[in-house]
Amino acid sequence: MRVLLFGATGMVGQGVLHECLTDDRVTAVLTVGRSATGRTHAKLREVVPPDLYDLSSMAGELSSYDACFWCLGVSSVGMAEQAYTRVTYDLTVAGAKVLAEANHEMTFVYVSGAGTDGTEQSTTVWRRVKGATENAVLALPFKGFAMRPGFIQPLHGAKSRTWYYTLNYRVFSPLSGLMVRFGPNFATTTSRVGHAMLQLASAGSDKRVLESADINNLAAAYEARAR
Repeated sequence: MRVLLFGATGMVGQGVLHECLTDDRVTAVLTVGRSATGRTHAKLREVVPPDLYDLSSMAGELSSYDACFWCLGVSSVGMAEQAYTRVTYDLTVAGAKVLAEANHEMTFVYVSGAGTDGTEQSTTVWRRVKGATENAVLALPFKGFAMRPGFIQPLHGAKSRTWYYTLNYRVFSPLSGLMVRFGPNFATTTSRVGHAMLQLASAGSDKRVLESADINNLAAAYEARAR
């Protein structure tokens, strides 16, 4: 499997990258983002395009990948709606359209969030904008999925670059393992997110919008195949 990974420097992206690099079933990983991770690995290549909003010049190269894991995003805290929409909706949809046109068989997994409003009617900006992003991605002609994880326990050194989330993870760190173990309907880990993505890329799913429980179930199925 050849994987495209957008947003590999964020906490979720770091976790997904780790799982891709350590899985023998993944033969190549290309990260695309606003900055490189700085990691080196035999099957890893990194690209920092001059304009993330226009990937058309890379379409031919990107079409050779089997799956795209879109982990690129920002927190809405302190952001005006227009600015948040540009990064969350405009950027994601622009990239997804290029990929869908380049390869209809590609699996595209968009990381959204628990509480996202697919009706696009919420008065909360991030719920509404992410709902619109999900809907736009799922309407494109490829194998699209949206993940809505709730609490995510960072593993293998993954760290958030957003101070607000970093503070929350520090506060809940002593309980995070228990939350994942006893709250699978609202909690997961970066490893499980990565494994769930790989399961979607290799076997698909009847569901196109996946909550935390679905993510954990997909991860378990993928891990069972690896034994």
